[in-house]
Amino acid sequence: MIKIAIFGVGLIGGSLALCFKGKPEIHVVGHSINPKSVEKYLKHGVVDHATVSLEEAATDADFIFLCVPVGNLEEYLIRLSQIKLKPGCIITDAGSTKASITACAEKLSFADAYFIGGHPMAGSEKSGVEAASSHLYENAFYVLTPMENTPQEVYDRLAGLLRWTRAHIIKVDASLHDDIVGAISHLPHIIAVALVNQIARYNESNNLYENLAAGGFRDLTRIASGDPILWRDILSDNREVLLKLLGDWNAEISRFIELLEHNDGAGIESEFRQANEFRSGLPERRKGVLSSIFEIYVDEVPDHPGIIGQITMLLGNNKINLSNIHIIESREDVPGVLRLSFREEQHMDRAIKLLENENYTIHV
Repeated sequence: MIKIAIFGVGLIGGSLALCFKGKPEIHVVGHSINPKSVEKYLKHGVVDHATVSLEEAATDADFIFLCVPVGNLEEYLIRLSQIKLKPGCIITDAGSTKASITACAEKLSFADAYFIGGHPMAGSEKSGVEAASSHLYENAFYVLTPMENTPQEVYDRLAGLLRWTRAHIIKVDASLHDDIVGAISHLPHIIAVALVNQIARYNESNNLYENLAAGGFRDLTRIASGDPILWRDILSDNREVLLKLLGDWNAEISRFIELLEHNDGAGIESEFRQANEFRSGLPERRKGVLSSIFEIYVDEVPDHPGIIGQITMLLGNNKINLSNIHIIESREDVPGVLRLSFREEQHMDRAIKLLENENYTIHV
């Protein structure tokens, strides 16, 4: 029997647990220092067993997944180094920074145990074990950052176990990982927060900013709604990388300032053309480090009682899971527009077919 211990069974850890639970010869144990969380893990059926004891969870474990916040990873790693672990035990994590936790592991003595950094690059706008899904990592990238002295057999064992996630497993150097994720995830979060805060300050003197900042602006800055404590720890941990990236960002902004000061239309056009060409080459429907939301617009929804219920019931009866619904406009005698959001592309695609069969006009 393979024992898998998961510390922190929220969205990330709970989704991993659901990928492993029920598979042949696998026993999944969840850990939390909070007894109420342990009860919740068992209530939702994401693990086979749960405990508040770190020692009980770790003892005899073949694999240990640290899915706690980035700011707590080193603390857990240090505590595990003080426990007699099963020979050959593999410890991994799910944090979005890898260099610091890998450096910590290199300094610790694990006897016959091994550490391999991990980063499942998928997420959701929801959090907690209630949002866990066995499909969260499907078709996403799952990055592993083994140390130079990690035996190939050890890496292969972890990669083999992770096949149950149906993710694309790739091996990346820990420092390179932080450079790339800093650029494509951490920096965009900073930019989104700064932009929202800038508009919020303008709004202090004229609330028309807030009233008109719906639609595209809200969608563009969605990631600014991230958990403040979580992002405090991530940005602090990756601060050296981000300081360089922010310097490069300032240079990009300075270039636009210069173009506008000189009224350089050709230069502005060139910047947009370059961005357009690069963005057009990005994969459209592959999960990445920034969680995707698949959305459709149902146009010309008649304003009469029960129409929204009819639409949601149609989707529900066909086991299509909605993550959000937004009435954009609905006035008496004026058809409205519904924005329907889905966490999974396949649910969106099925919803489009169903609604089109009911003669609704759909825009993606």
